[in-house]
Amino acid sequence: MVTTTPPPRHPYDVSDCHPARMRRLLLSSTGWLLVLLGIVLYPLPGPGLLVLVLGLALLGRHDPWAAQRLAPLRHRALVETRRSVATWPRTLVTGALTVGLGASGLLWLADPAQPTWWPLPAWTWLPGGTWTGVGQVGSGLVGLAIVAWARVRLGPGTGTPDSELRAASGS
Repeated sequence: MVTTTPPPRHPYDVSDCHPARMRRLLLSSTGWLLVLLGIVLYPLPGPGLLVLVLGLALLGRHDPWAAQRLAPLRHRALVETRRSVATWPRTLVTGALTVGLGASGLLWLADPAQPTWWPLPAWTWLPGGTWTGVGQVGSGLVGLAIVAWARVRLGPGTGTPDSELRAASGS
């Protein structure tokens, strides 16, 4: 009996890859991309920290080290979010600050000329340009949605004890 060896596979041939393996590769790649993007965006006004945490959340689905780093952040975020909507005055102040920070992105979108009273070099006036403004407005909208969600789900009268927050955060 004559046996033939199969032809060598091309290194990028993915025809027999398992869908779960491909999904994991896609999630990990996207997670690392978001982590790197979050690090780059972090010093700018806008969603840098949010993008970084989203990247960690994607990585945490398959990598225990990322899940371990994300669990305390998630728990702390839930506790602080609940605290920020504990009373109506706190909810209104949190909402107003969120709207103010998001609306300040309109300044970047309007791109006014540097005023004469600005004491710093020209490059410090509204750094980042239009996309920073878009990110800032987007962050304000997401923040406002989070305030509304927190008031409904974590606010007073919801009966959400710390043990439920720990369970929700996975810690």
